[in-house]
Parts: sequence; structure tokens; C-alpha cells
Amino acid sequence: MPKFIFNLPDIGEGIAEAEIVAWHVQVGDKVTEDQPLADMMTDKATVEMESPVSGVVTKVAGDAGDVIAIGAMLVEIEVAGDASNETVAAPTVAEPMLAPVEDEKLHMPEPVAMAKVVAPPIAPTAVPHEAPAADKVTASPAVRQRAKDLGVDLAEVKSAGGHVRHADLDAFLTYGSHLGYRPAHMNARRADVSVKVIGMRRRIADNMAASKRHIPHFTYVEEIDVTAIEAMRADLNANRGAKPKLTLLPMLIVAICKTIPQFPMINARFDDEAGVVTRHGAVHLGMATQTEAGLMVPVIRDAQDLNIWQLATEILRLADAARSGSVKSEELSGSTLTITSLGPLGGIATTPVINRPEVAIIGPNKIVERPMFVGDTIEARKLMNLSISCDHRVVDGWDAASYVQALKKLIETPVLLFAD
Repeated sequence: MPKFIFNLPDIGEGIAEAEIVAWHVQVGDKVTEDQPLADMMTDKATVEMESPVSGVVTKVAGDAGDVIAIGAMLVEIEVAGDASNETVAAPTVAEPMLAPVEDEKLHMPEPVAMAKVVAPPIAPTAVPHEAPAADKVTASPAVRQRAKDLGVDLAEVKSAGGHVRHADLDAFLTYGSHLGYRPAHMNARRADVSVKVIGMRRRIADNMAASKRHIPHFTYVEEIDVTAIEAMRADLNANRGAKPKLTLLPMLIVAICKTIPQFPMINARFDDEAGVVTRHGAVHLGMATQTEAGLMVPVIRDAQDLNIWQLATEILRLADAARSGSVKSEELSGSTLTITSLGPLGGIATTPVINRPEVAIIGPNKIVERPMFVGDTIEARKLMNLSISCDHRVVDGWDAASYVQALKKLIETPVLLFAD
């Protein structure tokens, strides 16, 4: 029977190789046309490769975590036909699309255009839901393998819509024992599990290591009284009409953009190989976003030109697009400054890692209510620590501290946010 050689197609401009994230088939499996074969990743995008023919898989290129060059054999399929020893090469992808990251956490390398989108699912709630019928349970190959390694029956894992995700499995392992969901055999001590670092997690690891290896970080933290701006936000929300509900983030972005002209060294990118620092006039603000697939950084273009309502709308749009996998390639690159937050998880202070080649990253922390002196009286005030990490090769400590003090003045006197 003839053999069909499915070569890894060009799945993005300038891409020379891609990593095997997961196999959906193995040698000896029968496949049909358009059946998923493997998930391939490059930078932040994951591409699902589908079989262009029906037949039997006779050879695969490697294991999950292996890197395959563009144009190299990915899968060999034996197809029905009269010809013998016939080898056919798979066509290349004609029109690539992007595939894919809480709005809040750290970042990833810059994205590239990819072939077919594999959208990361929306993160489920931590508390387990009612379980679907066993024959309706669905899960990705990675989740199924993890459950198998842990000895967990996926039919016993509660999930939304019958599709079990890693977060559902985590919730089952975390809460199952006291909610009565843990199977009897899970009460015994679980064996150690070795997890190969591949796919997006490896991209994150590589990018973070490069950032810390090349950039001499320093972090400055300041306490800011957000009582007044929170009161203003509540008033604006009470009278917003059809506009989106405001969080603190759009107001912080307005403050960030209004102070940048005085401190252009903050909104910059450093090409350390060429020895050139580019101070950008426009603020293209990266918004570190956590998704089940990993961390992504969608970019708010020309943030300095948007008002708080426009920013609120764009923040929602980009966060939803990142989590659903519909985000475009141009929306995931070109940031000049990044903001990252742990949101309600909070923390006293953070020391965020810079999104290289940027030179600064800003991290608002959790708002807490504490008593403090206001003149001669003690009042309950809402306080928030604000962190900034900077590249010490480009930004001096004095400049970073001065910039945060300028932010502090605007945030603590929020009427100035709307003054020209």
C-alpha cells in the first residue's frame, strides 16, 4: 500500500521548528480524514494538526516535548490504493491563523501566527460541579494521562459541561477528601509523579530564565491610599448606564499613561545586543493574563488615547479573547510596558519579572482596609501597595521611585486623572 508522508507544514512566518505538545494517535491507529493527529506549539501558539487522508499510522516523528523542523516528517500513514511504495508529501498551510493566556500574572515570549486555533478552555470554578454520565466525560489527552498517572477515574471528577480540565482535577484532589468526592483508593498516599516540562510551560520557563539571566532587576514598592479613587469608581459605576463596570485597572492605566511623558525611560525597550534603548512615545500596555493554557500578554494599543470607559471595554475584550483563543497575533506583540496583578489573591508586595525586552513592569497588589492617621484623627482607609520592577541598566532607582511617587499623587488625588 502507498505511504502518505505528512510533513510538518509552515505554521507561521519565520518559524523554523515546532514542539510536539501532545499526540492524539499512535502507531497502529486507524485515522480518518480531518482527524486530529498532534498538537504542535511554537512560542505562545498551539496548532492542532489534522490528517489529510484516511489510513493506518505506521510512523510518528517523536515523543511529546520533541522539537520538529518545518518540512520534516510528522506522521507516516499507510493509505488504501493500488500503487505500491508510493510516497506523497502533505501540502503546506495556505492561510495561517493565530492560535493561542486574569487578567493578571506574568508574561510570555512574543507570539507568532499559527495554523488552526486550539482555544484554551475557560477556567472552571474551584468547587466541583455535578458529574456528567461516565460515557459523556471528555478531556484532553494530557488530562487523561495525568488522571491515569494519579489513579483517578475521570467519571468521578466534577466538572462544568462534562469536559474535565486540569483545574477540575486539581479541585478534585484538593477538595475531594472533605467533600466526599475522593474515591477510596485515593485516601492512600499518592506516588510521586514526574511531569515533563513541555509546551507552554517550557516557553514560560525559557522566557523567565532569559529575563532573569540578562536583566539586572530591582523592585521598588510604595503604599498608596486608594480610598478616594475607590469612592470615585463606585460613583462612576452607579451612574455608568450601558457602559462596562469599572475595575480599578482602567483608572490605574490612565495614571500610568499621564505620568509617562515625565519619565520616558520607563516606557522603553532595550535591544541589548545592539546596545540601543528605544523610548516609545505611545504606550502599548501589555496586560498579563492568566488562562488555563498558560500566561499570555495581550496588548492595549495606544492606551494613552483611551478614556477609562474605552479602557474598561478593551480590557474585557482582550481578556476574553485570550481565554477563548480568539486573540489575534498583532494583539499579542509589541508591548512597551506591562502591568501585572494577582487580583483578589493579592499579597503584601510582589517582585514581578520584566517582560523582556521591556525595561519595566508594574504590579498593583491587593487593597486592604486599615486604620491610619489623617491629620489628628484615625480613619479607616483603603490602602494598596504598588510594585515596580525595572532594568537597572536603563532605569535608575531614583527615576523608578520618582515615577511611582508621581503615580501616587494622581491616584490619591483622582480628580487629577481627568484634568488636562
